[in-house]
Amino acid sequence: MTDSQETRVLGIDPGLNITGYGVISIRVREISVVEAGVIRSKRTDSFPARLNSIHQGVTDVIESLKPDCVGLEDLYSHYERPQTAIIMGHARGVIGLAVGQNELPLHSYAATQIKKVLTGNGRAPKVQVQHAVARQLNLREIPEPADVADALAIALCHYFLSLRTATLT
Repeated sequence: MTDSQETRVLGIDPGLNITGYGVISIRVREISVVEAGVIRSKRTDSFPARLNSIHQGVTDVIESLKPDCVGLEDLYSHYERPQTAIIMGHARGVIGLAVGQNELPLHSYAATQIKKVLTGNGRAPKVQVQHAVARQLNLREIPEPADVADALAIALCHYFLSLRTATLT
């Protein structure tokens, strides 16, 4: 990577109510936040309308912020709440569709892997992840809401793991 080259990584924390996103910029291993926020769907809308809101929001983020690749949190299913995993699968599906329509590479990471890469502990609490994200990105305050911190953590995880892979080849 030369001084003028920039790589942008979009991290997405999928959710039906709130989908967090964060785009980081990497220039010669200097990392900064381009933009981070949330995409909200209305609880009163129909299920298809909510999925459409997520798809359109992710599409808008991709078109305006021009990431080079996307990191997405894997599905996690707790045996006591399988319905949640099914609903999240739909949200992940429309996010994947938006990414595919924009012909971007998509990389999935387990929540435990993201936490381990950022904090050294795969079972770290959300506040520890928020502090790790703030430290890595030289932010004055921890990112809020937690969905934004999670999205930035996913983007950072992708960057750090791609660095490791690049140095091994």
